[in-house]
Amino acid sequence: MIFKDIAVINGEFKVLENMCVGVKDDKIAYIGSKMPEWDDADIYDGRGKLLLSGFFNAHAHTPMTLLRGYGENLALMDWLNTRIFPFEAKLNGKDIYYAMLLGIAESLRFGIVSTTDMYFFGEDMARAVIESGAKNNLSLGITNFGDEDLYDLKNYKEGKSLFENYHNAGGGRLKIDMCMHAEYTSSEKVVKQMAEHCRSLGANMHVHISETREEHEGCKARHGGLTPAGYFDSLGLFDSKTTAAHCIWLEDDDFRIFSEKGVTAATCPKSNLKLASGICNVPRLIESGINVALGTDGVSSNNNLNMLEEMKFFALIHKEQWNDPRIITPEQTLYAATKAGALSQGREDTGSLKTGMKADLIAVDITSPYMKPSHSLLNNLIYSASGSDVSLTMADGKVLYKDGEYKTIDIEKVIFETEKSKDRILSELAEIN
Repeated sequence: MIFKDIAVINGEFKVLENMCVGVKDDKIAYIGSKMPEWDDADIYDGRGKLLLSGFFNAHAHTPMTLLRGYGENLALMDWLNTRIFPFEAKLNGKDIYYAMLLGIAESLRFGIVSTTDMYFFGEDMARAVIESGAKNNLSLGITNFGDEDLYDLKNYKEGKSLFENYHNAGGGRLKIDMCMHAEYTSSEKVVKQMAEHCRSLGANMHVHISETREEHEGCKARHGGLTPAGYFDSLGLFDSKTTAAHCIWLEDDDFRIFSEKGVTAATCPKSNLKLASGICNVPRLIESGINVALGTDGVSSNNNLNMLEEMKFFALIHKEQWNDPRIITPEQTLYAATKAGALSQGREDTGSLKTGMKADLIAVDITSPYMKPSHSLLNNLIYSASGSDVSLTMADGKVLYKDGEYKTIDIEKVIFETEKSKDRILSELAEIN
């Protein structure tokens, strides 16, 4: 496929006009001002479009599409215990499969090519990823509230099987990570065992850290003053490549730990604002040399997977928080949504528009009135564009979404099935109450 006469944002975040980009198999094979002399290539008319790397969502719970709008105006713990956990207890594998497909469709619509996910019913999630053509780093959150061994837990057994059967499936599109849900939902023994297990597999780790002040201070009270980051580090969890979600209440030594251990901080600004959890200190993370990637969290606390909207929040909230309009540039914002997320997933061959990279690309319509005039296309992308401007999403060189059409997902059936699941679960919850 050749994108012809298209503006691009290249790997150095420079805007180049009237370019041609050629894709062969699953890679970007050509970038130049002239048309490559290829036979039988599909031509994409790029006039009025901007081509750039697809987005990498560094933290989500994609099947929570079923809970969109269900638990509103509640603090995190109240939200979890009174709304989310009771609803989730009613979910089955079929519910998860279709909810995952709905979330993938939404992600593709908004230019997300790959997501770092934490949820359950892993095989049903994996099946949805493989069928959709999207990419995903999938993990099952480990929780325990007693003295069990890790190896006796249902999610451990399922996760181990998932890794053995699905890791690097779909030509590497699907990766299986290990996961501890959080400090407050697990025992010290299980965390230590999971750290050893993850190291033995050579897998990535995914964990929630310091999302709320209550979680952060509670950990210190339970563990002799150790913060969640310090606690997990003391048990060896960060000896594996780790993505830590939220990271709002980090303290001085936590930044050193993250930097030394190469931990990625996945910040989720919209979710954290909605739940009034706080604002992650992204400027200090960046100053400390820590990889900062952008996540949406689940749509039950967002309430969408609109990455362009997430990017705008990311670019703006830190300016107000630190009273400095120069903090967080458009280049840093786009890096967090693309290359930083790809690196957090262990995908070093993608996340930027360069020859030889995987063709994980999106085209954005730049003809709308709110995108004109254009003093800087990069500035307009971050501060003016809408998620609905994404007109094409490609992963591994295959077009998965184009101009309202999903190439691999029967969106009408998916919407029908998720509505049916929602109605059944609400009926079952009403019977209990």
